[in-house]
Amino acid sequence: MTEETKTDVGGIAADRLRSLIERIEHLEEEKAAIASDVRDVFAEAKSAGFDVKIMRTILKLRKMNAADREEQEFLLETYRKALDF
Repeated sequence: MTEETKTDVGGIAADRLRSLIERIEHLEEEKAAIASDVRDVFAEAKSAGFDVKIMRTILKLRKMNAADREEQEFLLETYRKALDF
């Protein structure tokens, strides 16, 4: 078996594919661990009396740029007024 046939199966570089798959699997494991850590922090916040739903909203707003945040707040207020809310 030549070196090419060991790593090239059906036109696919098997070693490279395996390497990519294993890297993705490792990152997925890390992502799951981080998600678990985030859940733990939210649980800690809830036990300390904080409103987790509001915290999630704050986190979402902090990710937005100022112009998008202002537009969203303006539209929310506009809709509230339209509904007498």
